[in-house]
Amino acid sequence: MPFTPKLTYKGKPLVRKDNELYYGRMTDPYVLRMQILSTKPVGGMDVADKVHIQVFSTNDSLAPEARVFRQTTKNGLYNALDIGSIWLQKANETR
Repeated sequence: MPFTPKLTYKGKPLVRKDNELYYGRMTDPYVLRMQILSTKPVGGMDVADKVHIQVFSTNDSLAPEARVFRQTTKNGLYNALDIGSIWLQKANETR
């Protein structure tokens, strides 16, 4: 039975494990990894403040350091996901 994600963004799966989110399909050449570095209280809830994003290769034969294609830190989860989805699309189109 194929994996069916509960949450998607722009038609691609978005999966969360603790303070890490993964966006994209593992069958594509690249996926997006987002790590929540800090949170801030807003309206009684903690929301992501600083988010580190990495576009990295799904090629397991590469060393972990060599798999990172592009990375930066953004303020807010939406900003991170927005720029990350653009980077991911461009990276997957080049391969």
